[in-house]
Amino acid sequence: MIVNYSSSSSEEESGSSSSPSGKRQKLDTETSNSEALDHGSAQRKVCKSSHLTPRLPLPESVKEMFRDSEELWTDKSEEHGGRLRSFQHERGNWATYVFFPYDPEEAFLEVLNKMMAAAEAHDIPLTVSEEFHLSLSKTVVLRHHWIQPFVQSIRTSLTHFQKFYCVAYKLKVYSNAEKTRTFLGMEVSTGTPHLLELSKIVDETMKEFNLSTFYEDPSFHISLAWCVGDQTERLKKACLLELQGLIDAHEDGPFHARLNCNELRCKTGNKVFVFPLQ
Repeated sequence: MIVNYSSSSSEEESGSSSSPSGKRQKLDTETSNSEALDHGSAQRKVCKSSHLTPRLPLPESVKEMFRDSEELWTDKSEEHGGRLRSFQHERGNWATYVFFPYDPEEAFLEVLNKMMAAAEAHDIPLTVSEEFHLSLSKTVVLRHHWIQPFVQSIRTSLTHFQKFYCVAYKLKVYSNAEKTRTFLGMEVSTGTPHLLELSKIVDETMKEFNLSTFYEDPSFHISLAWCVGDQTERLKKACLLELQGLIDAHEDGPFHARLNCNELRCKTGNKVFVFPLQ
């Protein structure tokens, strides 16, 4: 409410000389006028509202669109082999990593099946990876509105990078930072300098978005299989040499996994972006 403190001298004089009855009469007149105005305003509002179109009810299909956003999401490890997320799932957050895919040969799958059976005999139940790949970044979290600029940054950085190949041979055991999963991988023996150069390029984009960069001294490898928990030492002692022996004893000679690194990929959520190399 705004209060006006200014008045003319004549009003001050008339106010000081007026009688109490005069003041009451003036107040009554102002009150009655105000009531009349209010009454007229109310009539106009009633008249106006009587011509308004009634609102239609919101369709159930529209209500359903927003119902999920109000529900609390709970991670259920039993739905994906007992695996635990490295970070809490939040709507609008997309798990993202950069990698080279590996399309296995039939011979590779035969050797891998023998390795899984050998590990099972030592009571180490390994699960074959859903897809075989060689990582060039850690798994990071991207907000949805960052995806396009993130992808464009990587694409621009790779403009002049030449395609190459790399070879993996030696088995090695890894675990994630939280020690909730153990991995069996095949370490790269040929092509490491190119992979180091690429990982540094990807790291520059990670820094641009304040995300975690790759390991300081990375061991590039193809992930073959995994198990829940920290089974690193147990897997090394129980059967790692035996599993390596299966690779060395392949009928066509020691098996080497060869990757044709002609396109880098970035997976974010359920989307995969492809970056062809020159």
